[in-house]
Amino acid sequence: MPYQNLLLETRNRIQTITINREAKLNALNRETLAELSAAITNAASDPGIGGIILTGAGPKAFVAGADISEFSAYSVQEGEQLARSGQETVFNLIENCSKPVLAAINGFALGGGLELALACHMRIASRQARLGLPEVTLGLIPGYGGTQRLTALVGKGKAFELIATADMLQAEEALQWGLVNHVTDAEGLLAKATEIMDKVVQRAPLAVAAAISAINQAGTAAGFEAEIRAFGACFGTADFKEGVAAFLEKRKPVFKGK
Repeated sequence: MPYQNLLLETRNRIQTITINREAKLNALNRETLAELSAAITNAASDPGIGGIILTGAGPKAFVAGADISEFSAYSVQEGEQLARSGQETVFNLIENCSKPVLAAINGFALGGGLELALACHMRIASRQARLGLPEVTLGLIPGYGGTQRLTALVGKGKAFELIATADMLQAEEALQWGLVNHVTDAEGLLAKATEIMDKVVQRAPLAVAAAISAINQAGTAAGFEAEIRAFGACFGTADFKEGVAAFLEKRKPVFKGK
């Protein structure tokens, strides 16, 4: 489908999705969220795509937040539906995608923009990136999973500090907090993202999908059981047999996602 707010490029089984609203600092409006939902859904079902890199257009912003003008007059019920719909159709969709999604944070990642990055399985940031959840300055709290995913990554104390102060973290601080995996120079951001994702897409796709599912349940009562079941299921795949055979034969495996 044609996209108005996204740019898509696929190379070597890696699809890069660029949110292309540079003049608006790539803010998330209804149309952009709908397009992201469609793009992630399509990528997840495309056998030619093994991983996704999500980034923003231009040097200033990954995503500077949600488009506040769209919901400034919402009622309680409309606000709740806004959060529920966004989480179900975009943020949870990304987190539960069977293919790895990496956020390449090229500038401001604020509010819904940071929540979008938090929903991804990995995050890398350029040195000029700034990350924060400033919703309390608007009389709100994060509504797209920010309170939950940030806490899982950095712990309750640091999550409360970032949310309640509305401060922004510099990229190196975010790295120290465990909020991002790597920090790079701006010109090397997508190259680093591609380097990481290129390694991932060479691994057994069903095993990677199983790892995503199990890791997403870490810290829950069902987490260990999910890991045990996913581990066992891997033994029934052709990729497992290929991986073992390649190891024993001292050659590179050829995985087919079966």
